[in-house]
Amino acid sequence: MKANVGGFDRILRIVAGLVLIALAATGVVGAWGYLGVIVLATGVFRFCGAYTLLGLNTCPLKAVEEEPAK
Repeated sequence: MKANVGGFDRILRIVAGLVLIALAATGVVGAWGYLGVIVLATGVFRFCGAYTLLGLNTCPLKAVEEEPAK
């Protein structure tokens, strides 16, 4: 898994995930609020499967290429 979630996107996902989980836990929203766990996980692990499928990448980090074996 290569990181494809950048800084601002990551912070937004973590905050949104925590808010959804808190709202679900307090009964403000229904059980669907626990989907915030998925949003939170994509922020924590910096990987979003939907971004991969859509060819998106908000992460400015470049993958370090390995040197060829000699």
